[in-house]
Amino acid sequence: MDEKDLLLLQLLEENSRLTTREMAVMAEIAPDEIEARIAALESAGVIRSYSAVIDWERAGNGEVSAIIELKVNPERDYGYDRIAERIARFRQVRSLRLITGTYDLQLTVTGKNMQEVARFVSEYIAPMDRIRETATHIIMKSYKEHGRTFCEKEGSERIPYSL
Repeated sequence: MDEKDLLLLQLLEENSRLTTREMAVMAEIAPDEIEARIAALESAGVIRSYSAVIDWERAGNGEVSAIIELKVNPERDYGYDRIAERIARFRQVRSLRLITGTYDLQLTVTGKNMQEVARFVSEYIAPMDRIRETATHIIMKSYKEHGRTFCEKEGSERIPYSL
């Protein structure tokens, strides 16, 4: 992957709605070459999908999100992959990552309310083979998601000063 591809990926990550012409101007690459490079990146699986970053709080859907951390006994010959594949199938799971530290897997889940999230964890995740421990953290407010800040300044905000 060369510098031009990396630049295109950065542009798309910042705003996937840019037109080919806009990207051509920004990257100083011909529009035909932009289209060919993007098609190649899609075919190679580097670009997996295009999506919008939604402020669900502002949209008023009332859903609750939580971060669930899991301690897992890895499976011989498969490590964490098979348990992760099983967990990823649930529609409530928005993201799933293998992490370092005290816990092994971290997932972000959504539900209609806190009770639905708790029920999902207690009925579907915690009882799974190889899950040793769970920790649930309800997301109270998002300030930034996928590189997009949700904080909006109203007027000029003064930061208090004290000694």
